Amino acid sequence: MIHTLSALGGMHVAPHHLAAQAGRDVLRDGGNAVEAMVAAASTIAVVYPHMNAIGGDGFWLVREPGTAPVAISACGPAAALASRAFYAGETAIPSRGPKAALTVAGTIGGWDKALQVASHWGKALPLSRLLADAIRHATDGIAVTASQTALTTAKLDGLKDAPGFADTFLVDGAPPEVGHILCQPALAATLQGLAERGLDDFYRGQIAEAMGAELERLGSPVRTSDLNAYEARIVDALSVRLNDATVYNMPPPTQGLAHLMIIGIFEQLGIKTGEGFDYVHGLVESTKRAFRVRDRVVTDPGRLPADPMGFLSESALKERAATIDMQVALPWPDPAAPGDTIWMGCIDKDGRAVSFIQSVYWEFGSGVVLKDTGVTWQNRGISFSLDPGALNTLEPGRQPFHTLNPSMALFDDGRVMPYGTMGGEGQPQTQAMVFTRYARFGHSLQHAVSAPRWLLGRTWGDETTTLKLESRFDPALVESLKAAGHDVELLDEAFSDTMGHAGALVRHPDGRIEGAADPRSDGLVAAV
Repeated sequence: MIHTLSALGGMHVAPHHLAAQAGRDVLRDGGNAVEAMVAAASTIAVVYPHMNAIGGDGFWLVREPGTAPVAISACGPAAALASRAFYAGETAIPSRGPKAALTVAGTIGGWDKALQVASHWGKALPLSRLLADAIRHATDGIAVTASQTALTTAKLDGLKDAPGFADTFLVDGAPPEVGHILCQPALAATLQGLAERGLDDFYRGQIAEAMGAELERLGSPVRTSDLNAYEARIVDALSVRLNDATVYNMPPPTQGLAHLMIIGIFEQLGIKTGEGFDYVHGLVESTKRAFRVRDRVVTDPGRLPADPMGFLSESALKERAATIDMQVALPWPDPAAPGDTIWMGCIDKDGRAVSFIQSVYWEFGSGVVLKDTGVTWQNRGISFSLDPGALNTLEPGRQPFHTLNPSMALFDDGRVMPYGTMGGEGQPQTQAMVFTRYARFGHSLQHAVSAPRWLLGRTWGDETTTLKLESRFDPALVESLKAAGHDVELLDEAFSDTMGHAGALVRHPDGRIEGAADPRSDGLVAAV
């Protein structure tokens, strides 16, 4: 992918080509951006199972022309039984297995809420149409991707003994080869049940009963009653005002605040050219300031120690920018968070835009695959702490810290830009690179996504907190960063999965839509 693609009739971008095509085909059938996203979300849960599942969480930004984006939080809380006492004798919440499956899966509720938001946009396509591609792929099978094989192999020790994992995702106890045909009949039946009985069946119907009973039987604290009580919520988006645009993201418990702070602090530095030392150093140092705020502020919305919007005022951003030394790096590391996720974007022919993210946290989440329904359950709850004094201490009903944060920029000239990425700790950093390269330094949208990236901290279970750079960076720049005090780790790969799978769309005032998919992923831009 070298060139930015353009179209007029609608566009969808996803990190797997079948998901992008599923969304595109719904647009072609007359569906709107939300309906297309539900089709893509259900499809990618089938075709990219190491990255996301319907047993995970999701977040939405949905925007109609002339309005501010609507934010939907589809984050499941800790189960009623998920107390610190439940984990007595443990030093931390187990990362895999039934005890790691301690929060409600919220993403299906988010699909439902988004469809409600879009219900006044005109005649709706039936749910059976929206889920048709996902059902077909689960029934007929998918070709396993290289990333699924690689991650299954790398994480096999932690996953192989999780209930249902081997039966679903291994072949004779071993990771599947690339191209292996993976069928998921139980998941197909669950999706068919949702198509017939409605999405609410996941929480208050036959599917909920089956999942709750099996989770209890396996030893998870999640019960049917936890599912019965769940509903996704419309929340107030966070926003930061820049020179020529307002950028929106999700409020806590997501790290959306971090992304908005990074680009807000960076703007205050007044850097005039991209790609050189000032650009990389300035964004990395902005990231450090944003992460330190994130780590002491972002938690369950009901117990925030401060108003997140207070950190996004011009004066607050100037104050933090003033602490940056443009010659010397701030000592690092601070704690970092891993994660595995997908981001997708859609803009329909009428200019309605969606920025969406869906995740199971670590690759394959808890590793638990419910045999009765085929649902892989997330391990998002392991971001809770068993320390009663911690900011994100575990308590029943609380929402866990989320790395997920979809973005959307509204430019003063009328352009609309949904953008995002997967990649845990790297999400707000990659989003800042994509946004600034496109919006501040005149790069094409595809170049902004494809250009060399860095990552401060760790992701995908990596234990190091170095400043990782892809191998395409200028050696002179690498040496300058080292000389400034950055703990640089140069990766072997020119396009590394470590940097996540990003994407972006831009709709121009004349109706032209541009799209960019990440060459690091299995995705593409699909247009009408």
